[in-house]
Amino acid sequence: MEFAQKISRLPRAYDSDRGAEGRALFEGLSGDLAKLVEGAAGCSPYLLSLMMREAAWMAAAFDAPKAALDAEFARLREVGAPDLPSELRRAKKRVALLTGLADLGGVWSLEEVTGALTNFADLSVQLSLRATLGAEVRRGKLPGMSLDDLETLGGMFVLSMGKMGAYELNYSSDIDLICLFDEARFERDDFFEARKAFIKATRGMSAMLNDRTAEGYVFRTDLRLRPDPAVTPVCMAVEAAERYYESLGRTWERAAYIKARCGAGDQAAGEAFLETLRPFVWRKHLDFAAIEDAHNMRLRIREHKGLGGKIDLMGHNMKLGRGGIREIEFFTQTRQLISGGRDTDLRARGTVPALGVLAQKGWVPEDVAETLVNHYRAHREVEHRVQMIADQQTHLLPTTGEGMEQLAAFMGVERGAMEKELTERLEEVHALTEGFFAPDAVSPVPDMPELDGEVISRWPTYAALRSERGTQIFNRLKPDILSALAKSADPHGALLAFDGFLAGLPAGVQLFSLFEANPQLVNLIVDIASTAPALAHHLSRNAGVFDAVIGGDFFADWKGALALTAELGARLEEEGDYERKLDVARRWMKEWHFRVGVHFLRGLTGAEEAGAQYAELAEAVLRALWPEVVAQFSAKHGPPPGKGATVIGMGSLGAGRLTSASDLDIIVIYDPEDVEMSEGRRPLATRPYYARLTQALVTAVTAPMAEGRLYELDMRLRPSGNKGPVATSWPAFKAYQEGEAWLWEHLALVRARPICGLESLAQAFNAFRRQLLAEKGQDHRRTVTGVAEMRAKIAAAKAPSGPWDAKIGAGRLQDIELFSQMGALAGGVSNLRVQAGVKGLVSAGLIDRAQSEGLMRAYRLFWALNLTTRFLSDKPFDADVASEGATQLVLRETGAKDLASLQVELQSCAATAADVIVANLRGAGDEG
Repeated sequence: MEFAQKISRLPRAYDSDRGAEGRALFEGLSGDLAKLVEGAAGCSPYLLSLMMREAAWMAAAFDAPKAALDAEFARLREVGAPDLPSELRRAKKRVALLTGLADLGGVWSLEEVTGALTNFADLSVQLSLRATLGAEVRRGKLPGMSLDDLETLGGMFVLSMGKMGAYELNYSSDIDLICLFDEARFERDDFFEARKAFIKATRGMSAMLNDRTAEGYVFRTDLRLRPDPAVTPVCMAVEAAERYYESLGRTWERAAYIKARCGAGDQAAGEAFLETLRPFVWRKHLDFAAIEDAHNMRLRIREHKGLGGKIDLMGHNMKLGRGGIREIEFFTQTRQLISGGRDTDLRARGTVPALGVLAQKGWVPEDVAETLVNHYRAHREVEHRVQMIADQQTHLLPTTGEGMEQLAAFMGVERGAMEKELTERLEEVHALTEGFFAPDAVSPVPDMPELDGEVISRWPTYAALRSERGTQIFNRLKPDILSALAKSADPHGALLAFDGFLAGLPAGVQLFSLFEANPQLVNLIVDIASTAPALAHHLSRNAGVFDAVIGGDFFADWKGALALTAELGARLEEEGDYERKLDVARRWMKEWHFRVGVHFLRGLTGAEEAGAQYAELAEAVLRALWPEVVAQFSAKHGPPPGKGATVIGMGSLGAGRLTSASDLDIIVIYDPEDVEMSEGRRPLATRPYYARLTQALVTAVTAPMAEGRLYELDMRLRPSGNKGPVATSWPAFKAYQEGEAWLWEHLALVRARPICGLESLAQAFNAFRRQLLAEKGQDHRRTVTGVAEMRAKIAAAKAPSGPWDAKIGAGRLQDIELFSQMGALAGGVSNLRVQAGVKGLVSAGLIDRAQSEGLMRAYRLFWALNLTTRFLSDKPFDADVASEGATQLVLRETGAKDLASLQVELQSCAATAADVIVANLRGAGDEG
């Protein structure tokens, strides 16, 4: 007998006479199975009453309990509408008895018990609605519907909410339902008649399940979780519900929808509705303000129910009381609301699975999750037994000693041990969850004379602190913020920078809640404010990037361009709307851009690595976005005519080294393959097709949307510069480069590489580039003369901004890069990096090894200075006004001991590099 073999625990008969009476109903039982029946009957008058009615059915079910349950469900599906109310009540008794005994004996797990109860609830709702809606169809009250539509309920669906939605029903649960119908299935003139029919059927369903008859009831139904239940009908049109949640939905309703699922009716319509609500439930940013919302909700429940104060087991509420089931559920659901918008794995409906995923993803410590799971299971078992005693809708522990003795017998333990364990579990749950929900009281702000009180006094006037809620959270953070500012290298400068950050925030509740839940972010923002005020100001307008810091892998190793492309591509695939894809790309890029900056700021990477990472990030964005742009454009104008196009990265992007503020230099080349027109709804000639496709890419990258812009694009390096077409055909590009291009355009190809697009064209471009550079490099006199002229024009057009200008000036970045490009041509070098071009100068015999080392030493120093100063501010570095934090970052990256010695070294390196360049150009020119 399958049931008997799995018994792992036994209740004790509190009333031995009742126990014996129950055992006598089952002839032939022995061993643990007989003890189980006796214990259950001796503790629960309700279970004894069920045994008296269903002993014969239960005796057979012991052989294969799950098969017996399936057979009962199959029987119900064949019951006609007139007999359904009675048969549902009969089935309810069988399900309750079977699951009760399986629970008491440990034959089924908690999930199997609650799952069986929930599956019966789903079936009851489906069958009762099929019956009541069938009556409306027969009366002709559902226009266009026939009896064949009843399995999908004619476009109506029922959302199972709460415990029912999560397959967590207990023995005396209400079933929380939201009933909706798809109004799009009806003609406009038929809408109101169909609506009346659905409302009538819903009321009929509720009565069939809810009403007590001589045979009992099936389930208490609660339809009040629907939008605005005081004024809306019990069955609503989908469109009306969507409008409500979009405009008026509250945090508790978001939490309710974590567990929501379509339990009956039109599954496709139900799933579509839940998908529509996804942005309402799961916010795109980490939602730490949900913590306070949930905390306030808990406090209101406690106040309303009078459940505050010290834990007293007598009459304690296992659901709503301190340390109870609801505290574990709130803790779990709030953590899911915070993070589930970014991580779809966290959207588990069940409490136990959700805690497991939260621990796995690092949002909850593993030991905390394990403890809460154990306590949750134990709490639910106690709750079940309290309800099974007399089939009462209660969560209260007994209020008398006799009641406690009865419950202990039902649990199969001694009263003292039970009470001790219960108290310890309740107290530990409360301790673990209360610290999460209820932050410490506001600490007094210490006197800090090093901080300007006048600056601090104006904070309450800022937009972020205009709401009472934002002010409350900020006041709890304020002591830690001021303390961190006071400890910085330049307290006054850090305060002013933080003041700028605070002043720029359009709102504060979400961000302050994020800081409160993650105190390490306070130190990070102070670091940023005291070192890079421009970045702090940027963050005030893009505070969502802080989400990434606590996402688990923020401080992990860099992924590389291919992995980043795959990650962004997967994010974009999840979105159906094109503009939403563009916003997702912007948000994603900013988070990774911020990560590169924080790693650089904290010294986890140096200038060389940061420059490469900024470039790989830009490359990943273009790679992932290009197919989306092509697909969007193709939907209107047809697929790209000919073979397709490729996007070429030029300049710093091509060389794989960007600063935090770099534009992206690109050109677009396409291969028309003699195709004259595209094939689509609105076909275009090939040349304007690719011109407009390129413009679509420019718009996708540069348009200022809700999440800002991605990058600025510069296309002036295309053939003929600004006067040429924005996209160039492959034959025209080759002909131009071979016959018309200027020297500077050949030099630009030294740092050109395909980024995305047609792979065959990218390979052809690389082969052509190598051949062209090798050919053009043979005319050394032309190259040297041209570079000398270009260098003179650059010097005349733009002077250095000062001694700290790393880019412009003789012997500085731009000068060395131009010289290295000449070396790449002269040495037949196809490598994109400056170092390769300098080696080309050596191999061509133009400079010696010592000179090459001097050039590279200068280049590395100026690159480190350029990346660092661009990171600090969009203005030229000024040593006289730089904060202490900014100064220390510059010194760290350049290896100098102070700014004075650094300035001397910069002048020396620039002079050395300039001497090599000038001597080489002049000497070669003289030979010519």
